[in-house]
Amino acid sequence: MIPKENSTVVTESILAGITDDPQLQIPLFLVFMLIYLLTLVGNLGVVTLILLDSRLHTPMYFFLSHLALADFAYSTAVTPKVMAGLLVGDKVISYNACATQFFFFAVFLIMESSLLASMAYDRHAAVCKPLHYTNIMTPRVCAWIVIGFYVFGFLEASVHTWNTFSLSFCRSSVIDHFFCDATPVLALSCSDSNRSEIVLFLLVGLNVVFSNLVILVSYLFIFVTILRMRSSEGHQKAFSTCASHLTAVSIFYGTASFMYLETGSRHSMDTDKVASVFYAMIIPMLNPPVYSLRNKEVKKALKKAVGKAKSSIRFKI
Repeated sequence: MIPKENSTVVTESILAGITDDPQLQIPLFLVFMLIYLLTLVGNLGVVTLILLDSRLHTPMYFFLSHLALADFAYSTAVTPKVMAGLLVGDKVISYNACATQFFFFAVFLIMESSLLASMAYDRHAAVCKPLHYTNIMTPRVCAWIVIGFYVFGFLEASVHTWNTFSLSFCRSSVIDHFFCDATPVLALSCSDSNRSEIVLFLLVGLNVVFSNLVILVSYLFIFVTILRMRSSEGHQKAFSTCASHLTAVSIFYGTASFMYLETGSRHSMDTDKVASVFYAMIIPMLNPPVYSLRNKEVKKALKKAVGKAKSSIRFKI
């Protein structure tokens, strides 16, 4: 951090990490390594399956593939650095690296939020307007939606990064967290951070409200449509289509909102660390099984891919 109140220039900070207990560091490293490997295999596996199987070239799976990429990307922005800190004690991070880590984490976290909303609208179109679905969710429309989300994510993350790292820092260079998130970094500022906290609260709050509004309105129409269905098979199919998405939405917004919408004296860094581990590491690992392994089409695609791999190995042998 670079203070403006004296001539000392601090170019590095120290991440306090999750624990200082040496006996816990190796077990935690092994746990986080397993979580990260499962995140990598699960999310990149979903993307690969969707790319290779033409039956999965639909709007729902198009959005799911980008959700998997976002999960992998924001987990990668955080987890490797945490593992390095636990394994070799490398907790030092430069000012630029800290800002970069926060920027990319914010980009893909915003993408996650936006994609969850778009997937709710996609389910609304599929359940409520099945005859017009292909005309509403065309490949061109889906592509522009995702491009718009990437642009929006980069722009808002830029605002958050400037809003956080443009302040002067002259207090302790120890960041009381395991990665460079906005709240623990703002806590180190020696200048007035009230404006930055308000901007953070408003932008995150608007994102949460807008995304949840899209999701709630979409599901309101979905449930009304389901209630009008006469066949139990139609009810079951509609509910199974939406169950995974609702599960992912509940987990994601529950932890993220708890983390960011607390302010001031109510904010506990220890509580934040627990919530942050969940949404920065656990959620990206959980989304592939929640979304994919309960889906019959993805199971079929996985069995097909495994079958081809086995045939290829036998042929080579």
